[in-house]
Amino acid sequence: DVPVPSGFKFLPKSSYSFETQGVRVGILKYQGKANPDQIVAFYKEQMAMYNWNLLNIIEYGERQLNFDRDSETCVITLSSKGGSVMVSVALGPKGQIVPKKETKPVK
Repeated sequence: DVPVPSGFKFLPKSSYSFETQGVRVGILKYQGKANPDQIVAFYKEQMAMYNWNLLNIIEYGERQLNFDRDSETCVITLSSKGGSVMVSVALGPKGQIVPKKETKPVK
């Protein structure tokens, strides 16, 4: 349920995934020829179709798109070299929010 741009090749030796009891963790890597701006537009459009919410996009050299839904997060990183783009999809569970400890002693 994380789309991949057409023409991008899966890189199994650079990828890792694990799933147990409804928890998914993985880093999946793909490579292809494309304009990075088109890939950003692809993920902005396609991820919404799979109920992923775009949190933010960070662009500084590489491009990073951060998504979440229900109990998962997904970080998509794009790095380009020449006409080739490497797409890294990191998927995992959302972290638990830990309440802050009180600084005053409880009486």
